Amino acid sequence: MGILKSSLLKLTIGLCLVFNFFACESEKTLEQEALSKIETLEELMEKAKANSIDVAREETTVWFAKEFLKFANWDENNKEAVERLFGYERYYADDKAKLAEELPDFEREKVIQILDKSIADLNKELKGDMKRRPVHKVDWHNAKAGENMFVSNGKPSFPYDYFSKTVGQPLTNTDVYNDHLGALYHGGENLYPVDHDRAINSFLLKEDGTFDEELMKELTGIPDTNIGFLIYWSMGIPEWIEKREPEIRKGRSLFTGFDIDNPLARDTWGKIIRRTGELTKGKKVTELGYIFANEPHWYSEKGHWTYQYKEMNGISTYTLNNFRDWLKTKYNNNIKALNENWETRFKNFDAVDIEIPIAKTLQGKPIWFDWNRYNMHRSTSWFKFMQDELHAVNPDADTHIKLFPCTFYEDSRSHGMDFEALTELTTMIGHDAKALGGPSIRSHINSDWHKNYAYKWDGMAILHDFLESVGPDKINVNSESHFLSSGQWRELDTRTSYVRNVYWLATLMGMDANMGWFWARDPDGSPEDRLEGELDFFDPGLGGAFAGSNNQQPHVTNEVTQVMYDLNAFSEEIIALREQPRPLRLFYSETSAINTPNYMTQTGKLYESLFFEGLSLGFVTKNIIKKQDNDLWNTVVVYQTKYVTDAEFAALQQYLNQGGKVILDSETSLSMNEYGKKRQEKLQAGNGQLIVLETENVAAIKEKALAEVADAMPEVIVESDNGQDFKTTISRVVKQKDGSYLVNLLNVGHDSAKIKLSLKSGAAIFVKDLMTQNTMESEFNLPSEEVLLLEVK
Repeated sequence: MGILKSSLLKLTIGLCLVFNFFACESEKTLEQEALSKIETLEELMEKAKANSIDVAREETTVWFAKEFLKFANWDENNKEAVERLFGYERYYADDKAKLAEELPDFEREKVIQILDKSIADLNKELKGDMKRRPVHKVDWHNAKAGENMFVSNGKPSFPYDYFSKTVGQPLTNTDVYNDHLGALYHGGENLYPVDHDRAINSFLLKEDGTFDEELMKELTGIPDTNIGFLIYWSMGIPEWIEKREPEIRKGRSLFTGFDIDNPLARDTWGKIIRRTGELTKGKKVTELGYIFANEPHWYSEKGHWTYQYKEMNGISTYTLNNFRDWLKTKYNNNIKALNENWETRFKNFDAVDIEIPIAKTLQGKPIWFDWNRYNMHRSTSWFKFMQDELHAVNPDADTHIKLFPCTFYEDSRSHGMDFEALTELTTMIGHDAKALGGPSIRSHINSDWHKNYAYKWDGMAILHDFLESVGPDKINVNSESHFLSSGQWRELDTRTSYVRNVYWLATLMGMDANMGWFWARDPDGSPEDRLEGELDFFDPGLGGAFAGSNNQQPHVTNEVTQVMYDLNAFSEEIIALREQPRPLRLFYSETSAINTPNYMTQTGKLYESLFFEGLSLGFVTKNIIKKQDNDLWNTVVVYQTKYVTDAEFAALQQYLNQGGKVILDSETSLSMNEYGKKRQEKLQAGNGQLIVLETENVAAIKEKALAEVADAMPEVIVESDNGQDFKTTISRVVKQKDGSYLVNLLNVGHDSAKIKLSLKSGAAIFVKDLMTQNTMESEFNLPSEEVLLLEVK
């Protein structure tokens, strides 16, 4: 019996050792499988090169595969740190331990996924089953801003990178700055209480009027080798200014930490802008422009979420006095007229007062309009001051502003941002458009859009169509693209189909360069400096930004570069597609936007209904009608636009007098001035055509609008059936010099769509997929989030 026990004990020990061995081997299996696939892919790449096949796409996949295997090992060896990073994001906090445990193998599995796809694609090309166009890489050293696009080696180019990028890493580190992650040099964002990270900030100027030369070296020391951008970072203000100007923070905003009406603030920033403009003049790091502000807004209505971040908790005496002067001009020094309008009894303009934040119950009243119109005027004045200072010493400097998209497409207009005026002002279009790949992770945010669409595309789309209408010949820079994650949405296993679709759509709609949010891995896999130790940021979003981001998703980060490679390979075709006319225009009135609680909601409904009809939409305003060639469009639709100034009304009448065509939803539109006073005049057809429908029904307005632009519709007819009573296929068509047609199709719906292509002439057609050079039938299925670029003959 003793011998039996001894034998059983030895067997048990042996089995345990074997089990532990295989358990250890199991842990290594995913990494070993990935390494084996890297070896396979590299062997295929050598064969491809021998056959003169471009392997730039595979080189990027291999690079990301090796990086994320390294990251997975760091995550496995530092689970406590990873758990803490998940814990900073409340959406993941409850599951932080489980997520930290699972993350390393998740990353390894996704590495295998991208390798499998690359192996399959390259095998297809080696076998002749498809032929891809070689990648046209961005020339990070010599790309130039052209007339309305960036140009690299003689072709249109779409530079890409990450806006906030491994703070603490030198700009010369090729593990961070390369073709795979992007290689733009920039003064990026730093959310420490005092920002000294290459961004141009107010700490550069000392109280004695001299400059902090050590800080200035962080700017002047940027190597003059790669193209890039610089940003004026306005969050902080030095203590010496605060001592001299006790009101300096009164009327501050979320990302502008001082009163923009304060004379000392203007004097300080004027000196900084001029000095830095001189020092960086002609440098490659400014090729993508100087960014004047990060997501500027000055929300001034009661109950807004920005109040808790000290935004517009009141206004300074400087702001109030400037407002009084503006009112004096607006009312021709007639205090009686103002008192009648406001229902007040001020003795003179010097006695005028206003409570800020302003009560939302006043919306639609003259005091509401005057304050909100002035708030826009003062912010535009601030940015004009910045640009004038820069151009005084650096007249060729390109400029833009990182406009906060929701301040355009959401209803509130208490934020002080006149998107049209600011886009007219700067030399480039600037913003940080976003999209949501799925329902919001915040329960209070409405995600009803997800019933119809795979991702939320509409905010990004309407913003682009408006900005491109205002500045059709300007370069469009998204300096912080929130397509991959944001405070509202992220998904740890994001669909690569979504990544491809949203980047393609944004570029198709005008985006010339984009810097994504965000890259926060140091080359060893650890999170960047700002995410280590105790996190104490003014912006609470940064701490939680790492969890569920592209920094944990090799398939997402790889796909960003892959889609940008494809867009750059077909850059001339993309430019041709997006430069098509915008025959149908929606009339936009800032007056109605200020006075009407749901103006943008209503505008968005009409915009959405027309978006999938195969033509690029556009907007007109008073200024667009006056400043641009009216022959650029065929028809203007006025919808749910009750309030317009006399100047806006006159512009529409002038357009009609010159032979234009206007569809008016009802006599209610245009019936009031900015103060809610009834307008006696009504639009007259003049030499043009005025169609008054007397309906608010979107379907009826859409039907009439499309009938009026029928002659401007493409020669290629795209029929799409997704089995629903709404459309989800976006199509764009352009005729080429050889008589063939470029057709771009994107499906943003949940379901596949049955597509049928035909010509208006009825002639037989031949269809080729330009991405693979394979022929196709004229009828086919377009899967959810699929992107196709076709040639039709």
